[in-house]
Amino acid sequence: MKATLTFLGTGTSQGIPIIGCRCRVCTSPDSRDKRFRSSAFVRYGGLSILVDAGPDFRMQMLSHGLCHLDGILLTHNHKDHTGGLDDVRSLNYIDRKAVEIYCEEKVELSIRKEYSYAFEEVKYPGAPEWNVHRIDDKPFKVFSNDGYELEWVHDVGYRYKALEGPVPPRKEVEIIPIRGFHDTMPVLGFRFGGIAYLTDMSSIPESEFSKLRDLEHLTLNTVGYKPHHSHFSLYEALDLAGRIGARHTWLTHLSHSFPPHAEFSRELGRLCSERGIASQVLPAFDGLTIEG
Repeated sequence: MKATLTFLGTGTSQGIPIIGCRCRVCTSPDSRDKRFRSSAFVRYGGLSILVDAGPDFRMQMLSHGLCHLDGILLTHNHKDHTGGLDDVRSLNYIDRKAVEIYCEEKVELSIRKEYSYAFEEVKYPGAPEWNVHRIDDKPFKVFSNDGYELEWVHDVGYRYKALEGPVPPRKEVEIIPIRGFHDTMPVLGFRFGGIAYLTDMSSIPESEFSKLRDLEHLTLNTVGYKPHHSHFSLYEALDLAGRIGARHTWLTHLSHSFPPHAEFSRELGRLCSERGIASQVLPAFDGLTIEG
């Protein structure tokens, strides 16, 4: 089953440009150097799936004309990956659905604390409507978001309303999670068909590499040339690209430590040639769509 993935954001937790920075990357006229916080939109098995909803979620959805999600997968609970979750209120109202969120237990506990108003028994009218599904490092299924509707009642809030008539069969797809570590924090990446999306990792357990065989596209994070406690350095990412052997490897969660996009692309070609890496390694950019 083929999947398509669009990079909605490819920057670090500060994005690019960084507020107040006047470096040549932050002032670059190349649109590929304008980076929202890291996130991806996936179409897989007829479903629309978002990976992470950071502070730029609203503008990312608007920029790509996206108005429906069957599920949001959260890699971990840091603010640059969860800070936009309140904005699903628009989808609740337009799509008349609660938003289905898939995350690990520790991530759920974190968003329950940060967005406590979304989990109260009697909610403030207009609070976001979420259904949270706990996942771990075992394969799990995402289902099409249908079977009921939300009905808005002024000054009261949402209430659930059963659909009239026969309910169409729900679509489903199986997602393969990839365990990684962000420093010592357990995080998840995800495989959709021939595409694996990994971000915010500094190590991958040996047991996970079997999930990364025969990939068309691999996404890896890197924030700089020097070793980093919670992200792959560029050279660690290149070594992983060589080991995993996907046909194409895309770098994301990029900082302004790297040169502008065109120059960085040429540098990666040279480094891959010097290191004997057969995979094509390039920096991803906001709006790039891949299929695999």
